[in-house]
Amino acid sequence: MTDKTVILCTCATEEEAHKLARVLVEERLAACVNVIPHVRSFYRWKGEVQSDSEWLLLIKSSRGLFAALAARLESVHSYEVPEAIALAVLEGSANYMDWFQANLREGAE
Repeated sequence: MTDKTVILCTCATEEEAHKLARVLVEERLAACVNVIPHVRSFYRWKGEVQSDSEWLLLIKSSRGLFAALAARLESVHSYEVPEAIALAVLEGSANYMDWFQANLREGAE
């Protein structure tokens, strides 16, 4: 198993998704962020079932950066409770993993 993660986060708009992706990559909290448009989310909020069209971010980062990344998401996200769920990356191709590490903040391991 590696120390790398893929973090899921949803946003309400394309503009917000692009803004968050750019902030995370520019600040080296993420090596890469994929923006997937028009996912449909169903969830319970304030006692009622909601359904919205959202934009999904697949954020490539590391366990060591999760706390800083989650805090940064909360500081710029429009949602009262933004999603930040980290999934472990078990393995990856050597060349990709080298690139991945090289594009994160120092001390990300």
